Amino acid sequence: MTDALVTTAAFDALLGALADDGRRVIGPRVRDGAVVLDDLDGVADLPVGWADEQSPGRYRLRRRDDDAHFGFTTPSTSWKPFLHPAREVVFRARLDGAGFEVTPPDAPEPLAFIGVRACDLAGIAVQDRVLGGGRFVDAGYAARRSDVFVVAADCGESGPTCFCGSMGTGPTATTGFDLAVGERLGDEPRFFVRIGSARGAALLERVEHTPATEADRADARAAAARAVAGQSRSVAAGEVAGLLARNLEHPRWDEVAERCLACTNCTLVCPTCFCTSVEDSVDLAGTEAVRSRRWDSCFTLDFTALGGAPVRGSVRSRYRQWLTHKLSTWQDQFGELGCVGCGRCLTWCPVGIDLTEEVAAIGATDGAENPGGTPS
Repeated sequence: MTDALVTTAAFDALLGALADDGRRVIGPRVRDGAVVLDDLDGVADLPVGWADEQSPGRYRLRRRDDDAHFGFTTPSTSWKPFLHPAREVVFRARLDGAGFEVTPPDAPEPLAFIGVRACDLAGIAVQDRVLGGGRFVDAGYAARRSDVFVVAADCGESGPTCFCGSMGTGPTATTGFDLAVGERLGDEPRFFVRIGSARGAALLERVEHTPATEADRADARAAAARAVAGQSRSVAAGEVAGLLARNLEHPRWDEVAERCLACTNCTLVCPTCFCTSVEDSVDLAGTEAVRSRRWDSCFTLDFTALGGAPVRGSVRSRYRQWLTHKLSTWQDQFGELGCVGCGRCLTWCPVGIDLTEEVAAIGATDGAENPGGTPS
């Protein structure tokens, strides 16, 4: 089956079909002054007519002059919490006679992700490699990820914090989806639908649709070109790993440390950060133990505590660890960079630290030394 066009009503029916299949349907909607990811009952729950204004340290919603369903840049959060929860129970153990009866967590419910941006698809692919591939597979992640139905949403415009174009991760979805939609506004709004899998094609057959034309495909290509042209920030993805590796004592690390609050916001909103800590607890009766896991961050002192003291005691060393892992050593570790250019770390940094600016500043004085700077 080829690309197709569907009406708003047909797209609503498509979401309904996913719910009828027993899936929890999750997508963007407006809540508390932001575009968040939450349960959807239908197309009417999408952020119809809303756009976002994002810049380093700033986020606001504003009304559009049209009824676009995906007229915003990115949701305020990534899809990470649904696949790699901020807190989860690994197992429970209850005292039973002479031993413990161990209870694993419940099986996850089937999910459907609606409106996934290309940068977030790239973020999910990174976590697939880190948590779902290789020798050490995270069983919880693999179980949640195994049957997710993904409807991507191509970007027709970019925000000031976007730099997916330079990272090769957007603005058009190229892989990792079952269906991808691009919005066509006008007197008769339509969704241009591309098929990414056999089950995507099967779902599309269940709703009313018409074949797309070459003109529709040309419109999609033009929208992608406009989105890339609208991006003012960039990172030289092919060069940044080497740049940071040879500038571990650059004076810029001291400058950014004077601003950084080590608040962990950047790691919380990042779609690829995956670090966790494990906690064990026992009830007062001593009959039930719970092992749980929660997100942690390389910005916290306790994260690298060894022998009662942190390995990275300064903000300088912790910020450097985060950025060089994301954009340098991640390449050695996983064969790809750990940044997808979504720009969330810029937007949600309380002091507006911009990693593209930091990389550019180091690149402008490549090889500078900092003999009098803070010890690493």
